[in-house]
Amino acid sequence: MKPKRPRDTNRLAKSIVDLATGEATEAPTINAYNIHAVELGRLGGLKGGKARAKKLSKAERVKIAKQGAKARWKK
Repeated sequence: MKPKRPRDTNRLAKSIVDLATGEATEAPTINAYNIHAVELGRLGGLKGGKARAKKLSKAERVKIAKQGAKARWKK
């Protein structure tokens, strides 16, 4: 996974110069992270929405859904 580059032209130019001169290095990729921690984070993310929906009452789910629809159609 490549690191994001700055959108600002001046900051982008500086980061390119820093990389070219060796003053800065590229950010670490996903492979540099602890694999077990990544898997645990993914596991929580996979069950998050379902667990939250199970915890909410029907009235609360309807209210949240209406707010989301209103926000989407507002544009």
